[in-house]
Amino acid sequence: MIVKDAQPFTLVEDDRFKAFVHLLDPTYNIPGRKALKKMVEANYKATKEEAMAEVRKASAVSLTADMWTSMNMDAYLAVTCHYITDQAKLSTVLLGVGKFPQSHTAAHLAEVKHTLMVEWGIRGKVRSLVTDYADNMVACANLLSVRHVTCFPHVLNLVVKKSLSQTPELEEIRTRARRIVGHFKSITKAKEKLSEMQVNMGRKELKMIQEVDTRWNSVLAMLDRLYNIREPLGAALTTLSTDLSPITAEDYETIRQCLAVLKPFHQATVELSEERRVSGSKVIPLIKMLKHTVVGQCAQIRHNVGAKLATNLKHNLLDKFALLEKISTLSVATLLDPRFKAAGFCSATCAQGATVRLTRECAHFFEADVSEGSAPQESAVTPGTSVQEAEENLWALLDCEVGSQQVTKPTASATVEVQGYLKEPNVARTEDPLDYSVTRKALYPQLFKVAMQFLCTPASSVPCERIFSKAGEIVSQRRSRLKPSTVEQILFLNKNL
Repeated sequence: MIVKDAQPFTLVEDDRFKAFVHLLDPTYNIPGRKALKKMVEANYKATKEEAMAEVRKASAVSLTADMWTSMNMDAYLAVTCHYITDQAKLSTVLLGVGKFPQSHTAAHLAEVKHTLMVEWGIRGKVRSLVTDYADNMVACANLLSVRHVTCFPHVLNLVVKKSLSQTPELEEIRTRARRIVGHFKSITKAKEKLSEMQVNMGRKELKMIQEVDTRWNSVLAMLDRLYNIREPLGAALTTLSTDLSPITAEDYETIRQCLAVLKPFHQATVELSEERRVSGSKVIPLIKMLKHTVVGQCAQIRHNVGAKLATNLKHNLLDKFALLEKISTLSVATLLDPRFKAAGFCSATCAQGATVRLTRECAHFFEADVSEGSAPQESAVTPGTSVQEAEENLWALLDCEVGSQQVTKPTASATVEVQGYLKEPNVARTEDPLDYSVTRKALYPQLFKVAMQFLCTPASSVPCERIFSKAGEIVSQRRSRLKPSTVEQILFLNKNL
């Protein structure tokens, strides 16, 4: 209860809680607050040891990182680790979340992350660090000599927000919508009237949703809800005395057209924010599908505002993701995903470049398997050779040719394996790429090893954001005096237990 439900330690001292437990079992002695803290600490140590042992088995890991400020104005840094288990399942563990009193420089961030990497035994295994676009996070990755990967839902958020701001007609509707939503959420009479109208019309009672400036999908949620309750909302407004400018039928048509344009971006954001499924390999194919969709909308939509929004989205997408398919971490992951392979790319040239990089990665594992000194040594009969030596060297030429056939160059072997894999038909998009890798492990053993290294990279830093969402519940008015070490223990257990 303390860890998973964000209950305060003082719960065990509450008279009503103790009475409730006594009803269930009069013989049970409830542990005190201090004993409960010791139980949490012991559980934290045991769980951390188990998690460390599991993470150290992984051949490669990827990290995500983010920062958060508590209600007490204390800064915290969280780092999560993503890896593929021995059973070829994607797994996530919270490495640490601690108070960060230093200035948020790249050097200070790198110092803390390096300490965590050493503690968990993954210093040489980190394939990538996924964070937002902040300069200090990018510089931190450089200091750690780790490849930085941008959180792509964050980039999509910037693309959509910029496109919305470039569509003033929709901005004007949003301004009026925010005022209407604010009124109905703050005025009891208005709220009750809206509920009454929904009941009278036989509708399900739905509450209004207010947009949040930092999240574009809250704009989608607000407009979608307004459109769905437009009739009871209009009826409620006619009975209320307000200075609110109503949303007209023409405005609702604009909203309908814009919702159709925005919903694919919401779907992409949700898919790229997944934590328990492979997501890094989805980035390139999803952006390709978004480009295809928005180009089609530009050609089909006749509504002025909807067409303008679609055009803005198309231009911003092309601008923001111009070099996406050249990012090796993502392009190789896309090729390794049997659902996509080369079909996930917009550019055939980029797909070919990714194939070269994949072959190179595969060849590295072949090289590790080739023992030193296995290359054939050429032998020949030279003048002055004795009869016995001549007999021994008689077969030298043939032995050399046979030996050269048996020892294949790593690059050639890697090319055969990669091309064989790419020629196989793609699997259904609903299938798990890791399951496929297991079933083809015997056929493509080196590609399996490469897949374990590249498919663990997530498409977003949302896992860290989810940690801080829970942190907001834990560090609340009821638990405002928790020590940072206790906060870390509770968050660690909440995530990893």
